[in-house]
Parts: sequence; structure tokens; C-alpha cells
Amino acid sequence: MSSQVDYQWAYTIMDSSRVSTFLISILLIVYGSFRSLNMEQEAREREKEKSKNSNGSSVCLTDISKQKQDVQTLDTMQALCLPLGASISLLVMFFFFDSMQMLFAICTAIIATVALAFLLLPMCQYIINPCSDGNKISFGICGRFTMAELLSFSMALFIVCIWVLTGHWLLMDAMGMGLCVAFIAFVRLPSLKVSTLLLTGLLIYDVFWVFFSSYIFNTNVMVKVATRSAENPVGVVARKLHIGGVAKEAPRLSLPGKLVFPSIHNGRFSMLGLGDIVMPGLLLCFVMRYDAYKKSQLLHFGETGVPPPRHLGRISYFHCSLIGYFLGLVTATVSSEIFKAAQPALLYLVPFTLLPLLTMAYLKGDLRRMWSEPFIIQQPSKHMDV
Repeated sequence: MSSQVDYQWAYTIMDSSRVSTFLISILLIVYGSFRSLNMEQEAREREKEKSKNSNGSSVCLTDISKQKQDVQTLDTMQALCLPLGASISLLVMFFFFDSMQMLFAICTAIIATVALAFLLLPMCQYIINPCSDGNKISFGICGRFTMAELLSFSMALFIVCIWVLTGHWLLMDAMGMGLCVAFIAFVRLPSLKVSTLLLTGLLIYDVFWVFFSSYIFNTNVMVKVATRSAENPVGVVARKLHIGGVAKEAPRLSLPGKLVFPSIHNGRFSMLGLGDIVMPGLLLCFVMRYDAYKKSQLLHFGETGVPPPRHLGRISYFHCSLIGYFLGLVTATVSSEIFKAAQPALLYLVPFTLLPLLTMAYLKGDLRRMWSEPFIIQQPSKHMDV
């Protein structure tokens, strides 16, 4: 009987809520990384086509600059300031949540609608493109949009509206998934140096606010903010219009800053913050782009008649980091069950993803290039060592 109690944590790892958390978080990172890589490749192809068809170089440079504005590349200063900005945002939500909860709910709904539309866009393109000519419809100052983009936005808006009316956890998860994919796809890390600084700073941020904030604020600030629910805007409007029935039925809204999955056995919920998916996801997106860059270099070597290096292994940097992310999730889950308390997931995810990557890059001889300027194309020498 005592052995069952001692190893109870081992059974909870295989609980449906835990398995769902593992699978969904990994799928979001993989999908977001592929979307980012696909966007980069499409932009590169458009640049080549426009450089061939354009009469003047100035027009081509303007188009390229517009394409680069679609994504945000973090530099060293932004990577260092991001944990500080996250701490300030956490304190604002901790102290002023009651007075600003309506603003938080409305802003979250707007941002989640756009992110969810981005998540649904490939599916809508698969449905609409065979029946559409691909022409864009003008909406004045709002811009020009294809039928697939309009359909994805309409579906996202419908989901968000149903979430506001019902507050269902599944719709909140859908919004959170859209936010994860959009952030991974549109925010890029330029080098391993920036990645290391960012993840190290966020690890310190996560550990402090989970383990040490209770000594200063007499409560766990991270858990308090993550589990708070906001007042429903529909209920607020109904009270002002004196519609009693609607005001009573409008549920409070748990904001999509986390993914929650219920267990089919005991009704408990497994929770994982979006930052625990997005921030390691940015690193995995970076290494996927670097793997694609290495493959393009190998093709270039073949075209110039230079044999590719033989020390390249079959396991890519992305596979190595993804396996580390999974092991970090398992370790964080085991720790939370053993200590029966909330754990800073980045405490386990960052070492398990970053350290194997650094070790593998050092063994392959790519560490110096990945650390500073990983995507600078260099012409291969015909006398290079193999």
C-alpha cells in the first residue's frame, strides 16, 4: 500500500490531462516553427521573382523592406529587457487586475481573434483556393484580403464570441493555441547568443516569481495572476442596460494566458503557461531555420563541385532540442507531483533544450557561427577540409 502512495506521481504522468499537455505543446511548437520557416521561404521566393521582373532596383528594395516588417527579430537589448517587461506586466495584473479586468478581457479577445485567424488560415486556404481565383477584395483603409483570409477571420471571430458567452475552457485553449503559433511564427531569434540571453533571463524571471514572490507579496504572484478570472463584458453591459437575466448568466472569463486540459479520471485540470510553450518554441524555431540553412548550404556545395562535410550527423539540431523539450516537460511534471506545488516550468525546459543544443553545436563545430552570425552565406572554398 505504501509503495502505491510513494509512486503515485508515476501514474499521474500518464493521466489524460498530462498526455494532452505534452502532445499539444509539442505540436504547437512544431507547427509554429514550420509556419515561420514557410513564411521565410515564401518571402525569399517573392524577392527572387520581383528582382527578376522589376525594372528598377529601388522598387525591389521597397518590397523587401515591407516583407521584413511582417516579422519582429529580437536583438540583444530586447532579449535582456523582455524579462523585465514581463515582470512589470505581471505586477500590473497583480495589483490592478480588479480595476483593469475589462480592458484585459477586451484586449485579449481582439489579439486572440487575429492570432486564431492566423492559425486557421492554412485550413481555410485548403478549402477555398480550389474554388477561388485568388483575387483580393478591397475593404478601403482596412486593406485587401483574400476569401480564405476573410473566412479564417470570420471563424476566429465566431469562436471568440462563443467563448465570451460561455467561457468554455476548450475555446480558451483554441485562442491560446493561436497566440502560441502566431508568436512563434512572427518573432524570430537571430542567433544563439540572443537565444541564450533571452531564455536565461526568463528562467530567472520564472523562478523568482514562482518561488520567491511569496516572501515579498505574501502570495505566489505567478499562480495568483494565472488563476484569476475577469468579469464578462457581456455581463457588465447587461447590468448597465438593466437586463438581469443576461447579467446573471454571463460567466466570468479565464483569460487565455495558459492551456488547461481536464482529466477523464478525477476531474482535475493540468495547466501549462503559454510562455512555457512560446519561449522554448522560439529557440526551436531558430534551430529549425538553421537546419534549413545548413541543407541549403549542402545543396550549394553540390552545385559548386565541393563535397559536403562528413561530420554532419543524422540527428538535426531541431530534433535534439525537441527531445530535450519533451524531457523537460516530463521532469517539470514529476517535480510538481513530488513537491505538490506549482513549479516554474522554464527551470526545467531551458536547461533541457539549451544545454544539449550548445553541446551538439560544439561537437559539430557550428557553435561559433550559431552564436553570432549563423545565417551569413559564405562561398565554399574548393580546398576546404573534409
